[in-house]
Amino acid sequence: MSMMDVVIIGAGAVGSAIARELSRYELNVLVVDKNEDVGGNASKSNSGIIHTGYDATPGTLESRLVVAANPMYDKLVKELDVPFIKCGAILTAVSQEEYDLLPELFRKSHKNGVYDVEMLTAEQAKNLEPNISPEVKGGIYIPRESIIDPFALVVAYAENAAMNGVRFMLSTKVIDIIKEDGKVTKVATDKGEIATRFVINAAGLYTDEIAKMVGLCDFTVHPRKGQFYIMEKDIPYNIEKILLPVPTKHSKGKLASPTTHGNMLIGPTAEDLEDKEDYAVTAEGLEEIIESVRRLLPAASPKDTITQYCGLRPTKTPEGYKIEASEEVKGYIGVTGVRSTGVTASASIAGYVVDILADEGLELKLKANFEPYRIGITKFNELSWKEKDELIKQNPLYGRVICRCETVTEGQIIEAIQRPIGARSLDAIKRRL
Repeated sequence: MSMMDVVIIGAGAVGSAIARELSRYELNVLVVDKNEDVGGNASKSNSGIIHTGYDATPGTLESRLVVAANPMYDKLVKELDVPFIKCGAILTAVSQEEYDLLPELFRKSHKNGVYDVEMLTAEQAKNLEPNISPEVKGGIYIPRESIIDPFALVVAYAENAAMNGVRFMLSTKVIDIIKEDGKVTKVATDKGEIATRFVINAAGLYTDEIAKMVGLCDFTVHPRKGQFYIMEKDIPYNIEKILLPVPTKHSKGKLASPTTHGNMLIGPTAEDLEDKEDYAVTAEGLEEIIESVRRLLPAASPKDTITQYCGLRPTKTPEGYKIEASEEVKGYIGVTGVRSTGVTASASIAGYVVDILADEGLELKLKANFEPYRIGITKFNELSWKEKDELIKQNPLYGRVICRCETVTEGQIIEAIQRPIGARSLDAIKRRL
């Protein structure tokens, strides 16, 4: 392999977004990930919310990047053909104690530069979302909180980056970063060594292990498990707005949210673990979700679930985004502390990291032929009968339905396999379709 300008370790939302941003320039860029598919760990198992940053800690890098990222999605989702709905959210106070916290949270949103929030009376909250708890005391309406298909976003970032010349090495584990004279020179993997000028550590749950390879790990990362329920589409208490609990220091709490697919998502838990591979759902965790969400949405019932799943959020100690180039090891850029807001902030983190690379001496020459647009996989079940008929005439495989519930056809499955970042497992196909 030729000399790389940049090697990105990690193909989650952040790594893939950085790859797409770098694909605008005349550079040799490679993304390496130990998993068989893009999407990392946290990026493919989260709540799918594009946050405004209203509740971030004011003055932090996280606040700056999340607040900056939110308005970027209006343009981004059109370029990348990603499902996205600006549905709004209600921060829901169902006790007097929570209601008393609302003025402080309202002012906090203003300190973060999010001024389009509104204080709600109980009656106004019920008018916005009729299925909300009758015990609601009031709330805060956050109109720009939005929902996205998070895995579709990561796939779109990666596919568009690949269309523009970025290479991906999946199922490839980084085992060392080689330095000479205080500068990064190579990335060693279980498939060989890669010469490079810069390395970006965007490995999420494993950022601490990668940082240790250059002797720059002054933090730890442990997984925080979040279990979720996915509900049926036709339940009588479906919601249009995201219902958020009043947050705690430990967690944003358990929410109820619509999805871009028409289901409702409820959860997550917040369970601190040591095992970075523990993706098991538990009876206790699922029971905790139902109990908590019923405070916001009393009709919520486990009888209405399709399935349950779990994600692991990388939790860094000490907390906080830390995105910077190393002074000790030239060519190494760490992207650490990115947690539950990572999918949202990926859009702005990408530009932030490219600026760091420019400051570190990477020449950024814009391509004349950069293509920002990517068309997603055919959504057969959203086509008109006439469009379906025409498509089947062109390719009969689109007439063979494999999944009746979602009307997924063999043609779409073949399409998923043959994409620029093609699906290489049954799970990868399911996530795309």
